[in-house]
Amino acid sequence: MHMTLRIANLSLLLLYPVAWVAPLLHAQVLPFFGGRDISVISGLRTLWAEDVFLAIVVAIFALAAPILKTLGIALIQAGRLPRRLVPATTLMGRLAMADIFLVALYIVLAKGAGVGRLEVGWGLYLFTGCVLASLIISQLEAKH
Repeated sequence: MHMTLRIANLSLLLLYPVAWVAPLLHAQVLPFFGGRDISVISGLRTLWAEDVFLAIVVAIFALAAPILKTLGIALIQAGRLPRRLVPATTLMGRLAMADIFLVALYIVLAKGAGVGRLEVGWGLYLFTGCVLASLIISQLEAKH
């Protein structure tokens, strides 16, 4: 079981970057994103041009938090960090959930306002799956 958790956790180091460039949304006639696929990276680029502070906050939630959490768990599993840090890594995973909440809120607002048309892309499912898998891994690791 412990080896399975290790492999699952390390696989996230490959899956997160894929999720960051995968299409989260297909936007049509939306402010800022009109007519193209939106990924975490393209969204950050667009956001950087409009609001640097918000881009930094989203980068922390979407990029830094999940990777730091995954690396922290990997170091704990390898015996390089003390097990008492597992709860701190769980907090990092919860921060990543905030980014998914922001994307979901944007979808609801855009659809409700009738401003444009949004279709969910496979990247949103991949990113959500990575974050949820990471939370499950940390919970199982805490019990181990």
